[in-house]
Formats: sequence, structure tokens, C-alpha cells
Amino acid sequence: MKRVKTALLVPGMIIARDVHNASNILVMGKDTVLSDESITKLAFHSIYSVYVKDEVTEVPKTSYERTFVPSKIKETKEFIMFKESYDEEVKNLEVTFNDIITLQSKKIGISELCKQATSMLDDTRGGIHVFDILHNLRDYDDSTFNHCMNVALICNVFADWMHMSSMEKEIATVSGLLHDIGKLRIPDSIVKKAARLTDEEFDLIKTHPMEGYNILFESRFITGIQNAALMHHERVDGSGYPLGLKGPQIDKFAKMVAIADVYDAMTAARVYRGALCPFKVIEMFEKEGLSMFDPEYLLVFMENIVQTYIKNWVRLSNGKEGEIVMMNKQKLSRPVILCGTEFINLADHPEISIEQVII
Repeated sequence: MKRVKTALLVPGMIIARDVHNASNILVMGKDTVLSDESITKLAFHSIYSVYVKDEVTEVPKTSYERTFVPSKIKETKEFIMFKESYDEEVKNLEVTFNDIITLQSKKIGISELCKQATSMLDDTRGGIHVFDILHNLRDYDDSTFNHCMNVALICNVFADWMHMSSMEKEIATVSGLLHDIGKLRIPDSIVKKAARLTDEEFDLIKTHPMEGYNILFESRFITGIQNAALMHHERVDGSGYPLGLKGPQIDKFAKMVAIADVYDAMTAARVYRGALCPFKVIEMFEKEGLSMFDPEYLLVFMENIVQTYIKNWVRLSNGKEGEIVMMNKQKLSRPVILCGTEFINLADHPEISIEQVII
């Protein structure tokens, strides 16, 4: 038996102990044979690691062998320019984090940090949506700094969807940018450890929200940004950590970051496949998210993010390919697809799902 990070799990591994969330609610039972879907569920519930048995069960390859489909977006000038700016700003972010931790950043304002996080958006004015671009960055590095940059960009767009003021938009963006800064006080050898984790190492990783809060408090960031670092793993039903807060106790910026954080983590590439289809994530939000995340924020996020994929080309689980032409308001994860001359309403066909956004 060994403890393995959720990001390193592979279908066929077998759960060795019942998996509970921070409120001791059962998420997955002992002896569960992991599939792509169950690993996704663990990520959704912010389960950082689980105990698995040493043996592995063979599972049908079709349940998880989803080849990443190269996108024409990567060949566009916009994407190339975005990626160059993105890579440069991720490098700069590491310097910024270290400056904040060492209290060298007292003169860095929220507007400056927001600009650092969003400068590459100037390269997307030709019409490519930031979510399309992020989806196509998924086969690149996924360090803490990449993840924080992604969450900042998602929160920046999310704030527009929530009709926030320009100041609130900056706070939301910077909250996403700095939400995981506490991980820099965890030894790098543990954060990046590919081998099995000890219980002590796992408990240490779970201190990163409090560590992040302490860093941002010491650096005198405004309360909303401090709270986003502290509360981004809290859930409105009280099932989160480190404080087990419920609904109104959780800062609004933390509620936004929590959704963006989970979305980015779930759509990340894994060791056995490319980036997860966004509609799989939306489906998980629909099934289990409304009890864990504030519906006021989650519904706005889901309704708007699915709209960004209208007119995208997708591959279905039945092998057909087609264009997303319409969303179903009551079932956002199951839009209408035009395959040739045939309209397939996925809301009426639960046996068919979107496997890949080809774009």
C-alpha cells in the first residue's frame, strides 16, 4: 500500500482505504478500481492524495485512452504571441512570489500585479477566447506558477461575467494569482515529489492555505486577497479546509478562486492522457458542485464558459465529430451537436458524451 498524489493516479489502481473529505464525508470507498472518471471526481473534491494497493487492475483502454487532438489554434499568430508572453510572465511570477515572501514587494500595487497576470491578453484581441488558449497550453508545464497564472486569467474573465467593478476585477485577478503562494513555504521536494507521500508530508501540504494567508497578511495585502489564499479550499457545505467554513463565512473572492482553481486542476493533462474535455468538468459541476460551491457564482461560471465553446468542433464518444451549435440551459454539459446534416441533442442521448474539444 502506498499514498499517491491524485495528479499521478492512473486508471486501474485500486483504492486501499476509504477516501473522505475534510469533513469526514465518504467520497470514494475502499477497493474502488480507479477509472478516468473516478480520478476526475477525486480532483473535483480537492483530494490531494489517496492510498492505493500495490497491484493494478487492467481496465478497458477506451475508458481513458484519449489522445490529445492538436489544434490549429497553436499555429496562429495570436497563440504564439500569447504563449511567449505567458512563459515570460510565469518566470516573472516566481520572482514576484519570492519578493512578496521576503517583504521586498511593498511598492508592488494590485494594479501592477493584475497587469502582470493579464498582459498577454492583449495578444488575443483577434477573437480567440482565453479558455481556448488555456486548453491548448495543457501539454506544457503545470507548475505552481503556471497554475496560479491560469487561475488569475480565469478569475479575470470570471469577474466580467459577474459584472464586477474594475477594482473588484483587479482584486479577483490578483486573488487568483496569489492563492497558492503558501506552497512556497512547503519544501519543493515535497510539492514536486513524484514518489509516495508520507502522512506527515501530506499534512504539511494541507497547511498551504494558512501559510499563504500569513504571507499576504505580513505583506499587507487587502483582506479579500488574504482570504482567497486562506479559503480557496473551503466549501459552502462546510466540507472544505482548513477551517471548515460554510456559505456566508467564505469571502466572495475565495468563492471565485475556488471554482477557477478546481476547473484549472481538473482540465490539466495527466500522466495517461491529454487535457480533460471541459464538458466533463461542467458535468461534474452540475452533478455535485451546487452543494459545494456558491450557486450564485457557479451558475454564472458554467453558463458563460459553455458559451465560449459554441461553434467549436468536438469528437463524441460514438466516434462522430461535429460542431456545437446550441447549449441546453437545463443541462449545460450536454449541448446540441451538428454532425453533417444530423442534429444530436446530447440531453436526449445520455449514452453519448463529448470526448474531446478539437477546436
